[in-house]
Amino acid sequence: MRFMSLALAGLMVAAGGAQAAGDALVIGNSRYGAVQSFFGAKRVIAAADNLRDAGLDVTEVSDADAQTMDRAFATFVDGLAPGDNPLIVVLAGAFLHGPGGAYLLPVDNRPNTDAASVLTRAFPLDAALAVLAQAPGRAFLVLGETANEVEAGPYLEPGLGNLQVPQGVTVIRGLAPDVAAYATRDMTRPNARLVQAAQAYELQIEGFDPPWQVVLRNSDIKPPQPGKTPDQDTAPRATEQADNTAWRLAQQADSAEGYQTYLEGFPKGLHASAARQRLAAIRAEPYYAARRDEEALGLSRNARRDIQRDLSLLGYNTRGIDGIFGPGTRGAIKQWQGDLGLPVSSYLDRSQIGRLDDAARAKAAELEAEAERRALELERQDNQLWRRVNGQGDETGLRRYLEQFPDGLHSDEARRLIAQIEERRAGSAAVQDRRAWDRARETDTIAAYRQYLSERPGGAFANQAAARIEDLNREESEARAVARARAEEEALSLNPVAMRLAEARLKQLKLKPGTVDGKFDKNTRRAIREYQRTRGLPVTGYMDEKTVVRLLADSILGR
Repeated sequence: MRFMSLALAGLMVAAGGAQAAGDALVIGNSRYGAVQSFFGAKRVIAAADNLRDAGLDVTEVSDADAQTMDRAFATFVDGLAPGDNPLIVVLAGAFLHGPGGAYLLPVDNRPNTDAASVLTRAFPLDAALAVLAQAPGRAFLVLGETANEVEAGPYLEPGLGNLQVPQGVTVIRGLAPDVAAYATRDMTRPNARLVQAAQAYELQIEGFDPPWQVVLRNSDIKPPQPGKTPDQDTAPRATEQADNTAWRLAQQADSAEGYQTYLEGFPKGLHASAARQRLAAIRAEPYYAARRDEEALGLSRNARRDIQRDLSLLGYNTRGIDGIFGPGTRGAIKQWQGDLGLPVSSYLDRSQIGRLDDAARAKAAELEAEAERRALELERQDNQLWRRVNGQGDETGLRRYLEQFPDGLHSDEARRLIAQIEERRAGSAAVQDRRAWDRARETDTIAAYRQYLSERPGGAFANQAAARIEDLNREESEARAVARARAEEEALSLNPVAMRLAEARLKQLKLKPGTVDGKFDKNTRRAIREYQRTRGLPVTGYMDEKTVVRLLADSILGR
């Protein structure tokens, strides 16, 4: 297996290498076909430089093919030094997982690949975990996932899946933008506890996770050591250093001019192949400058969620509001840009974000005005129907009112009047009829009421039995809809803060959601149903994506 060859090779050479504050491997793959992730070459450099400044011996590659990743891993394990030093592996990009483990895809991976290709070309995480297991308590695997729509047959699925973490190894995982922010800011801050980092950057910690765990201690920080590259022994020392310096400058520029300048100075340099690969990728990307402009904005995850919400509010499907600019969001941006006659790049600059936000505010105001008109019309219809059925005072009319307005202004009074009618009917019914009815009520099933109607078609409770059958049929249908709605709400993973915001907005709209405490009780559900009804949304009492978009969009008006 490829994993065994990589891992065993690493373990065989792990005893050698020069003394340093620790060792690190950073692989950031960002360019998969037409999709550019947030963890690009620039952030790989920043993360690696931070580790290097802390005194760690760092091997780094970005936008790497299979061969480049293998070479970088071999260089990393070749330089491992013994001792109680941190051992860090940072991997970012698109992952697949299956029964045999998880794999980081190379940038030259095809959109539709097969399991055999992944197993032979992608980088196996088990290889990194096997090496990290040699430094229990000081070993860290940092994983950043990007949007991934690669199909690899029935045996592999997108994402990292459930990792089998060796004892003593700490795994830090999350979405690539969050991991990028953590890796370039706080990962190398001495004595920064992982518990706080996980909360601040929305990361997940697995494996060895004591409450006092930190990546770097004060005692780990040492003067930086000269960097190393996969091909360190292929050129004289002075030429090698000049080559590496020029390559670092080219990576920092991350432009066609930068890589071309490197190739002109070092046409057969240590990084010439990688430079030509990056140059070809840049030239093949028509909106490279637009992508760089968006990256320079440093959009936070919340800022990206706001953009997705604005697009969704304007009718552009982002396929989720998760703070990840994957193919769905990029497609929505392109459609919005095309509709406005802007360059269809799928990337946003500051002026476009402002324009999008202004349009969302205007749309929110328009929808809120429409909702107010709809609420007034529903209230008029509610009162009009109630005056008619209340004047008649018959059970059929009252039930018709409740069917049309189950949470209406007069629903409690309608139920009280129906209960009185049923009580009077029970008091005047014949003994045998009442016993048959009591049996049906005790069972309270459609079959029981049908049996009552079959035995006593002219019974005192015939209308009530027919009405209850209709209620049960409707409740059964509603129960299925509610189950789907509940599952959709659970999939949103709303945290208590978001739930309190929703309750506060419902209260601001005078929909009486009960206590604003981040807990959705029956009052909250009723308020959500009323909100959905007046906004023309599916009425379930549960928060789906459309309801969240509208409810939070309404709050734009108060900003």
